[in-house]
Amino acid sequence: MDSYRVIVIGCGGLGSSALYRLASELGPGVLGIEQFELGHHRGASQDHSRIIRLAQHEPHYAALAAPAYKAWDEVEAESGQQIVTRTGGLVVEDRVARRGAATGSRNIEGYTDMFDQYGVAYERLDADELVARWPQFRVDGGEQALYQAESGIVDAARANAVHIALARAHGAEIVAGTPVRAIRPDGEGVAVVTDTRTFRADRVVVASDAWTNRVLAGTGVTLPLSVLQEQVTYYSTPHLAEFAPSRFPIFMWHGTHNFYGFPVYGEVATKLGQHMGGHETTAEERTFEPDPVRRERYAAFVDRHLPRFGGPELYSKTCLYTVPPDQNFILDTLPEHPQIVVANGAGHAFKFAALIGRLLADLALERRPSQPIDAFTITRPALTDPSFPRSFHV
Repeated sequence: MDSYRVIVIGCGGLGSSALYRLASELGPGVLGIEQFELGHHRGASQDHSRIIRLAQHEPHYAALAAPAYKAWDEVEAESGQQIVTRTGGLVVEDRVARRGAATGSRNIEGYTDMFDQYGVAYERLDADELVARWPQFRVDGGEQALYQAESGIVDAARANAVHIALARAHGAEIVAGTPVRAIRPDGEGVAVVTDTRTFRADRVVVASDAWTNRVLAGTGVTLPLSVLQEQVTYYSTPHLAEFAPSRFPIFMWHGTHNFYGFPVYGEVATKLGQHMGGHETTAEERTFEPDPVRRERYAAFVDRHLPRFGGPELYSKTCLYTVPPDQNFILDTLPEHPQIVVANGAGHAFKFAALIGRLLADLALERRPSQPIDAFTITRPALTDPSFPRSFHV
Protein backbone atom coordinates (compact mmCIF):
# COMPACT_ATOMS: atom_id res chain seq x y z
CA MET A 1 0.00 0.00 0.00
CA ASP A 2 0.93 3.64 -0.52
CA SER A 3 1.02 5.22 2.93
CA TYR A 4 0.32 8.81 3.96
CA ARG A 5 -0.01 10.80 7.14
CA VAL A 6 -3.41 12.17 6.08
CA ILE A 7 -5.66 11.55 3.08
CA VAL A 8 -8.38 14.07 2.19
CA ILE A 9 -11.28 12.60 0.19
CA GLY A 10 -12.98 15.27 -1.91
CA CYS A 11 -11.19 18.37 -3.20
CA GLY A 12 -14.04 20.88 -3.27
CA GLY A 13 -14.33 23.91 -1.02
CA LEU A 14 -13.79 22.22 2.33
CA GLY A 15 -11.51 19.43 1.14
CA SER A 16 -9.12 21.66 -0.81
CA SER A 17 -8.83 24.00 2.17
CA ALA A 18 -8.12 21.11 4.54
CA LEU A 19 -5.54 19.75 2.10
CA TYR A 20 -3.74 23.11 2.05
CA ARG A 21 -3.76 23.52 5.84
CA LEU A 22 -2.52 19.97 6.40
CA ALA A 23 0.21 20.22 3.78
CA SER A 24 1.37 23.56 5.18
CA GLU A 25 2.05 21.78 8.47
CA LEU A 26 3.09 18.30 7.38
CA GLY A 27 4.60 18.88 3.94
CA PRO A 28 4.86 15.66 1.90
CA GLY A 29 2.74 12.85 3.29
CA VAL A 30 -0.62 14.44 2.52
CA LEU A 31 -2.79 13.14 -0.34
CA GLY A 32 -5.97 14.55 -1.85
CA ILE A 33 -8.28 12.23 -3.78
CA GLU A 34 -10.98 13.64 -6.08
CA GLN A 35 -13.42 11.34 -7.88
CA PHE A 36 -13.93 13.76 -10.81
CA GLU A 37 -11.67 16.28 -12.50
CA LEU A 38 -10.48 19.15 -10.35
CA GLY A 39 -12.87 22.10 -10.61
CA HIS A 40 -15.80 19.94 -11.73
CA HIS A 41 -19.41 21.18 -11.71
CA ARG A 42 -21.13 18.14 -10.21
CA GLY A 43 -21.19 19.15 -6.55
CA ALA A 44 -21.52 22.32 -4.48
CA SER A 45 -18.15 24.10 -4.79
CA GLN A 46 -18.41 25.62 -8.23
CA ASP A 47 -19.23 28.88 -10.00
CA HIS A 48 -17.68 32.32 -9.56
CA SER A 49 -19.27 33.69 -6.44
CA ARG A 50 -20.50 33.02 -2.93
CA ILE A 51 -21.62 35.55 -0.36
CA ILE A 52 -19.27 36.21 2.54
CA ARG A 53 -20.66 38.16 5.47
CA LEU A 54 -20.38 38.94 9.13
CA ALA A 55 -24.20 38.93 9.26
CA GLN A 56 -25.16 35.75 11.12
CA HIS A 57 -28.28 35.13 13.18
CA GLU A 58 -27.01 32.16 15.21
CA PRO A 59 -24.21 32.38 17.78
CA HIS A 60 -22.29 29.30 16.58
CA TYR A 61 -21.87 30.91 13.14
CA ALA A 62 -21.40 34.47 14.38
CA ALA A 63 -18.41 33.21 16.40
CA LEU A 64 -16.77 31.96 13.19
CA ALA A 65 -17.50 34.90 10.92
CA ALA A 66 -14.59 37.23 11.76
CA PRO A 67 -12.06 34.35 12.00
CA ALA A 68 -13.19 33.23 8.53
CA TYR A 69 -12.30 36.64 7.09
CA LYS A 70 -8.88 36.39 8.76
CA ALA A 71 -8.37 32.91 7.28
CA TRP A 72 -9.15 34.19 3.77
CA ASP A 73 -6.72 37.08 4.35
CA GLU A 74 -4.01 34.51 5.13
CA VAL A 75 -4.71 32.57 1.93
CA GLU A 76 -4.62 35.75 -0.13
CA ALA A 77 -1.37 36.87 1.53
CA GLU A 78 0.41 33.58 0.82
CA SER A 79 -0.89 33.19 -2.72
CA GLY A 80 -0.83 36.80 -3.89
CA GLN A 81 -4.29 36.19 -5.36
CA GLN A 82 -7.48 38.12 -4.62
CA ILE A 83 -10.30 35.84 -3.53
CA VAL A 84 -12.57 38.14 -1.50
CA THR A 85 -14.17 41.27 -2.97
CA ARG A 86 -15.91 43.55 -0.47
CA THR A 87 -19.10 45.08 -1.87
CA GLY A 88 -21.08 45.75 1.29
CA GLY A 89 -24.14 43.65 1.95
CA LEU A 90 -27.84 43.98 2.67
CA VAL A 91 -30.32 41.83 4.53
CA VAL A 92 -33.78 42.98 3.42
CA GLU A 93 -36.79 41.75 5.32
CA ASP A 94 -40.18 42.07 3.63
CA ARG A 95 -42.21 42.09 6.82
CA VAL A 96 -45.55 42.08 5.03
CA ALA A 97 -44.67 38.98 3.00
CA ARG A 98 -43.30 37.23 6.09
CA ARG A 99 -46.17 38.16 8.41
CA GLY A 100 -47.19 35.14 10.43
CA ALA A 101 -44.21 33.06 9.30
CA ALA A 102 -42.15 31.33 12.00
CA THR A 103 -38.77 32.98 11.44
CA GLY A 104 -37.14 32.37 14.83
CA SER A 105 -33.95 34.45 14.89
CA ARG A 106 -33.96 34.80 11.08
CA ASN A 107 -35.16 38.39 11.13
CA ILE A 108 -33.44 41.77 11.37
CA GLU A 109 -33.31 41.62 15.16
CA GLY A 110 -31.66 38.21 15.07
CA TYR A 111 -28.81 39.66 13.02
CA THR A 112 -28.47 42.85 15.06
CA ASP A 113 -28.34 40.86 18.31
CA MET A 114 -25.29 39.01 16.98
CA PHE A 115 -23.73 42.22 15.63
CA ASP A 116 -24.14 43.88 19.01
CA GLN A 117 -22.69 40.86 20.82
CA TYR A 118 -19.59 40.79 18.60
CA GLY A 119 -19.14 44.55 18.23
CA VAL A 120 -19.81 44.69 14.48
CA ALA A 121 -20.82 48.03 12.94
CA TYR A 122 -24.03 48.10 10.89
CA GLU A 123 -26.83 50.37 9.70
CA ARG A 124 -30.59 49.84 9.86
CA LEU A 125 -32.66 51.28 7.01
CA ASP A 126 -36.36 51.55 6.38
CA ALA A 127 -37.81 51.13 2.89
CA ASP A 128 -37.39 54.79 1.93
CA GLU A 129 -33.81 54.90 3.18
CA LEU A 130 -32.99 51.69 1.28
CA VAL A 131 -34.19 53.15 -2.03
CA ALA A 132 -32.54 56.50 -1.36
CA ARG A 133 -29.18 54.70 -0.98
CA TRP A 134 -29.70 52.15 -3.76
CA PRO A 135 -32.33 53.36 -6.23
CA GLN A 136 -31.92 50.10 -8.15
CA PHE A 137 -34.46 48.60 -5.68
CA ARG A 138 -38.24 48.90 -5.94
CA VAL A 139 -40.06 48.39 -2.63
CA ASP A 140 -43.61 48.08 -1.37
CA GLY A 141 -43.05 50.10 1.81
CA GLY A 142 -43.05 47.38 4.44
CA GLU A 143 -39.39 46.43 4.06
CA GLN A 144 -36.68 46.84 6.68
CA ALA A 145 -33.00 46.49 5.77
CA LEU A 146 -29.68 45.93 7.46
CA TYR A 147 -26.42 47.04 5.84
CA GLN A 148 -22.94 45.81 6.79
CA ALA A 149 -19.94 47.19 4.93
CA GLU A 150 -17.62 44.16 5.17
CA SER A 151 -19.95 41.82 3.25
CA GLY A 152 -18.95 40.75 -0.23
CA ILE A 153 -18.04 37.98 -2.62
CA VAL A 154 -15.72 35.03 -2.19
CA ASP A 155 -14.76 33.57 -5.56
CA ALA A 156 -15.49 29.87 -5.16
CA ALA A 157 -13.76 28.37 -8.19
CA ARG A 158 -10.73 30.62 -7.74
CA ALA A 159 -10.53 29.79 -4.03
CA ASN A 160 -10.51 26.06 -4.71
CA ALA A 161 -7.80 26.42 -7.34
CA VAL A 162 -5.69 28.56 -5.00
CA HIS A 163 -6.03 26.05 -2.15
CA ILE A 164 -5.00 23.23 -4.49
CA ALA A 165 -1.99 25.19 -5.77
CA LEU A 166 -0.86 26.08 -2.24
CA ALA A 167 -1.27 22.47 -1.10
CA ARG A 168 0.94 21.30 -3.94
CA ALA A 169 3.49 24.01 -3.14
CA HIS A 170 3.75 22.53 0.35
CA GLY A 171 4.28 19.01 -0.98
CA ALA A 172 0.78 17.51 -1.11
CA GLU A 173 -0.04 14.98 -3.81
CA ILE A 174 -3.40 14.99 -5.59
CA VAL A 175 -5.05 12.18 -7.52
CA ALA A 176 -8.07 13.20 -9.63
CA GLY A 177 -10.54 11.08 -11.58
CA THR A 178 -10.35 8.45 -8.84
CA PRO A 179 -13.54 7.49 -6.97
CA VAL A 180 -13.06 6.11 -3.46
CA ARG A 181 -14.98 2.85 -3.20
CA ALA A 182 -14.50 2.25 0.51
CA ILE A 183 -12.69 3.44 3.59
CA ARG A 184 -11.97 0.83 6.24
CA PRO A 185 -10.60 1.49 9.70
CA ASP A 186 -7.35 -0.46 9.94
CA GLY A 187 -5.96 -0.58 13.45
CA GLU A 188 -5.20 3.02 14.30
CA GLY A 189 -5.20 4.00 10.61
CA VAL A 190 -7.49 3.76 7.62
CA ALA A 191 -7.39 1.85 4.33
CA VAL A 192 -8.72 3.86 1.38
CA VAL A 193 -9.82 1.67 -1.51
CA THR A 194 -10.08 2.89 -5.12
CA ASP A 195 -10.58 0.95 -8.35
CA THR A 196 -6.86 0.58 -8.99
CA ARG A 197 -5.03 1.11 -5.71
CA THR A 198 -5.44 0.88 -1.98
CA PHE A 199 -3.89 3.64 0.09
CA ARG A 200 -3.27 3.70 3.81
CA ALA A 201 -3.34 6.75 6.04
CA ASP A 202 -2.93 7.49 9.70
CA ARG A 203 -5.90 9.86 9.39
CA VAL A 204 -8.59 10.49 6.78
CA VAL A 205 -10.74 13.58 6.20
CA VAL A 206 -14.01 12.84 4.38
CA ALA A 207 -15.18 16.00 2.59
CA SER A 208 -17.35 14.28 -0.01
CA ASP A 209 -20.59 16.27 0.33
CA ALA A 210 -23.38 14.47 -1.57
CA TRP A 211 -21.26 11.31 -1.72
CA THR A 212 -20.51 11.24 2.04
CA ASN A 213 -22.60 8.20 2.92
CA ARG A 214 -21.20 6.23 -0.01
CA VAL A 215 -17.67 6.92 1.21
CA LEU A 216 -18.56 6.12 4.83
CA ALA A 217 -20.37 2.87 4.03
CA GLY A 218 -17.38 0.73 5.02
CA THR A 219 -17.38 2.26 8.50
CA GLY A 220 -20.97 1.25 9.26
CA VAL A 221 -22.02 4.89 9.60
CA THR A 222 -24.94 6.40 7.69
CA LEU A 223 -25.81 10.05 8.24
CA PRO A 224 -29.31 11.52 7.71
CA LEU A 225 -28.39 13.86 4.87
CA SER A 226 -30.80 15.38 2.35
CA VAL A 227 -29.45 16.25 -1.09
CA LEU A 228 -31.22 19.20 -2.74
CA GLN A 229 -30.85 20.46 -6.30
CA GLU A 230 -30.48 24.24 -6.20
CA GLN A 231 -29.98 26.75 -9.00
CA VAL A 232 -28.90 30.28 -9.89
CA THR A 233 -29.56 32.49 -12.91
CA TYR A 234 -27.23 35.01 -14.56
CA TYR A 235 -28.86 38.01 -16.27
CA SER A 236 -27.15 39.99 -19.03
CA THR A 237 -28.21 43.33 -17.65
CA PRO A 238 -27.60 46.25 -20.02
CA HIS A 239 -27.09 48.49 -16.96
CA LEU A 240 -23.58 47.35 -16.06
CA ALA A 241 -22.41 50.49 -14.28
CA GLU A 242 -25.41 50.47 -11.93
CA PHE A 243 -24.59 46.93 -10.82
CA ALA A 244 -20.81 47.13 -10.63
CA PRO A 245 -19.42 45.75 -7.33
CA SER A 246 -18.45 49.28 -6.29
CA ARG A 247 -22.04 50.51 -6.71
CA PHE A 248 -24.30 47.62 -5.76
CA PRO A 249 -23.99 45.29 -2.75
CA ILE A 250 -24.64 41.61 -2.38
CA PHE A 251 -28.08 41.11 -0.84
CA MET A 252 -30.36 38.63 0.85
CA TRP A 253 -34.11 39.25 0.54
CA HIS A 254 -36.29 37.50 3.13
CA GLY A 255 -39.88 37.46 1.91
CA THR A 256 -42.30 34.80 0.70
CA HIS A 257 -39.13 33.20 -0.71
CA ASN A 258 -35.56 33.88 0.35
CA PHE A 259 -33.55 35.25 -2.56
CA TYR A 260 -29.91 36.27 -2.71
CA GLY A 261 -28.14 38.29 -5.37
CA PHE A 262 -24.81 39.58 -6.65
CA PRO A 263 -23.55 42.54 -8.63
CA VAL A 264 -21.81 41.97 -11.95
CA TYR A 265 -18.96 39.58 -11.17
CA GLY A 266 -17.37 36.58 -12.87
CA GLU A 267 -19.65 36.93 -15.88
CA VAL A 268 -20.77 40.17 -17.50
CA ALA A 269 -24.07 39.61 -15.76
CA THR A 270 -25.85 39.86 -12.44
CA LYS A 271 -26.72 36.70 -10.51
CA LEU A 272 -29.78 35.64 -8.50
CA GLY A 273 -30.52 32.52 -6.50
CA GLN A 274 -33.02 31.21 -3.98
CA HIS A 275 -31.88 29.69 -0.72
CA MET A 276 -33.29 26.21 -0.01
CA GLY A 277 -35.87 26.20 -2.77
CA GLY A 278 -34.82 23.02 -4.55
CA HIS A 279 -36.27 19.53 -4.77
CA GLU A 280 -34.73 16.51 -3.08
CA THR A 281 -32.55 14.25 -5.22
CA THR A 282 -29.36 12.19 -5.00
CA ALA A 283 -25.87 12.68 -6.37
CA GLU A 284 -26.59 10.02 -8.97
CA GLU A 285 -30.14 11.04 -9.94
CA ARG A 286 -29.77 14.83 -10.01
CA THR A 287 -30.16 16.54 -13.35
CA PHE A 288 -28.38 19.58 -14.70
CA GLU A 289 -31.61 21.02 -16.07
CA PRO A 290 -32.87 24.12 -14.22
CA ASP A 291 -36.41 24.10 -12.84
CA PRO A 292 -38.62 26.31 -15.04
CA VAL A 293 -40.89 27.15 -12.08
CA ARG A 294 -37.97 28.67 -10.22
CA ARG A 295 -36.80 30.47 -13.34
CA GLU A 296 -40.19 32.18 -13.53
CA ARG A 297 -40.13 32.90 -9.78
CA TYR A 298 -36.74 34.58 -10.11
CA ALA A 299 -37.90 36.63 -13.08
CA ALA A 300 -41.01 37.77 -11.20
CA PHE A 301 -38.89 38.89 -8.23
CA VAL A 302 -36.52 40.81 -10.50
CA ASP A 303 -39.38 42.45 -12.39
CA ARG A 304 -40.97 43.59 -9.14
CA HIS A 305 -38.01 44.62 -7.03
CA LEU A 306 -34.92 45.02 -9.27
CA PRO A 307 -36.11 45.73 -12.83
CA ARG A 308 -32.77 47.03 -14.15
CA PHE A 309 -30.89 44.08 -12.56
CA GLY A 310 -32.52 41.80 -15.13
CA GLY A 311 -32.01 41.34 -18.83
CA PRO A 312 -31.71 38.41 -21.24
CA GLU A 313 -30.89 35.24 -19.35
CA LEU A 314 -27.22 34.39 -19.86
CA TYR A 315 -27.72 30.96 -18.30
CA SER A 316 -29.13 29.11 -15.31
CA LYS A 317 -27.14 26.37 -13.64
CA THR A 318 -27.72 23.84 -10.88
CA CYS A 319 -25.69 22.66 -7.90
CA LEU A 320 -26.23 20.42 -4.88
CA TYR A 321 -26.81 21.21 -1.22
CA THR A 322 -26.19 18.31 1.18
CA VAL A 323 -27.99 19.12 4.38
CA PRO A 324 -28.39 17.54 7.86
CA PRO A 325 -31.87 17.78 9.43
CA ASP A 326 -30.95 20.91 11.43
CA GLN A 327 -29.02 22.48 8.53
CA ASN A 328 -25.91 22.83 10.68
CA PHE A 329 -22.39 21.81 9.69
CA ILE A 330 -20.80 18.49 10.61
CA LEU A 331 -17.19 18.93 11.73
CA ASP A 332 -16.19 15.98 13.89
CA THR A 333 -14.49 12.61 14.14
CA LEU A 334 -16.39 9.33 14.08
CA PRO A 335 -16.95 8.21 17.70
CA GLU A 336 -15.93 4.60 17.02
CA HIS A 337 -13.15 5.54 14.62
CA PRO A 338 -11.58 8.85 15.69
CA GLN A 339 -8.96 8.55 12.95
CA ILE A 340 -11.74 9.48 10.48
CA VAL A 341 -12.85 13.13 10.29
CA VAL A 342 -16.15 14.04 8.62
CA ALA A 343 -16.93 17.46 7.13
CA ASN A 344 -20.30 18.60 5.79
CA GLY A 345 -21.11 22.22 4.96
CA ALA A 346 -24.92 21.97 4.99
CA GLY A 347 -25.25 24.09 1.85
CA HIS A 348 -23.88 27.30 3.38
CA ALA A 349 -20.23 26.71 4.30
CA PHE A 350 -18.21 28.28 1.52
CA LYS A 351 -17.90 31.66 3.24
CA PHE A 352 -16.16 29.79 6.07
CA ALA A 353 -14.14 27.38 3.91
CA ALA A 354 -10.68 28.86 4.55
CA LEU A 355 -11.31 28.59 8.30
CA ILE A 356 -12.96 25.17 8.15
CA GLY A 357 -9.84 23.77 6.47
CA ARG A 358 -7.85 24.75 9.55
CA LEU A 359 -10.48 23.26 11.88
CA LEU A 360 -10.40 19.99 9.97
CA ALA A 361 -6.60 19.96 10.22
CA ASP A 362 -6.96 20.46 13.98
CA LEU A 363 -9.29 17.47 14.22
CA ALA A 364 -7.11 15.28 11.99
CA LEU A 365 -4.01 16.11 14.01
CA GLU A 366 -5.82 15.53 17.32
CA ARG A 367 -5.68 19.13 18.50
CA ARG A 368 -8.30 21.19 20.22
CA PRO A 369 -9.97 23.16 17.39
CA SER A 370 -8.92 26.80 17.21
CA GLN A 371 -12.58 27.93 17.17
CA PRO A 372 -15.71 26.62 18.94
CA ILE A 373 -17.38 23.83 16.95
CA ASP A 374 -19.42 22.05 19.63
CA ALA A 375 -22.62 22.77 17.68
CA PHE A 376 -21.33 20.67 14.79
CA THR A 377 -20.72 17.33 16.50
CA ILE A 378 -21.68 14.10 14.81
CA THR A 379 -23.35 12.86 18.01
CA ARG A 380 -25.97 15.63 18.28
CA PRO A 381 -29.66 14.62 18.27
CA ALA A 382 -30.24 15.89 14.73
CA LEU A 383 -27.90 13.13 13.51
CA THR A 384 -28.62 10.37 16.03
CA ASP A 385 -32.37 10.64 16.75
CA PRO A 386 -34.40 9.19 13.84
CA SER A 387 -37.43 11.22 14.93
CA PHE A 388 -35.60 14.57 14.79
CA PRO A 389 -37.62 16.82 12.44
CA ARG A 390 -36.06 18.56 9.48
CA SER A 391 -35.87 22.28 10.25
CA PHE A 392 -34.23 23.93 7.27
CA HIS A 393 -33.65 27.69 7.44
CA VAL A 394 -35.85 28.83 4.60
